[in-house]
Amino acid sequence: MDRANRVMSGTWGELWLDGEKVADVYKFQAKRTANKEKIALCGQMATDTKTMSTEGTGSLGIYKTTSYMNIKVGDALEKGQDPRFTLMGKLNDPDAYGAERVAIYNVSFDDETVADWEAGNIGKMECPFTWTSREFLDTVEV
Repeated sequence: MDRANRVMSGTWGELWLDGEKVADVYKFQAKRTANKEKIALCGQMATDTKTMSTEGTGSLGIYKTTSYMNIKVGDALEKGQDPRFTLMGKLNDPDAYGAERVAIYNVSFDDETVADWEAGNIGKMECPFTWTSREFLDTVEV
């Protein structure tokens, strides 16, 4: 990195849910966690590990402007359905070396926020999810 202005700012982030832009998003995170088994090896004191599977988790934060997520997720849950979605996140800071886009597949939201508000506070919703695969559509390189 040659200058601090190359650090990407989340201000320039965008998100799409099944091809529809989510205009009221203020944060997006997706992580993959390795599920490991401990392995004791003869001749050494340290316990090693072996990755047995992975788990994709994440969350998106949206400002409460519409009932979009309640309709998209909650209505299906109400009927006993487990809807699956594709999320596509883009970070394109004009000072950065380029733009990064990643698609997250087989997204299943964990819950529906039916109501959560408080006088004097901005309405926000946290939408946690799980996922199974991802694909980088654009990557950033120097």
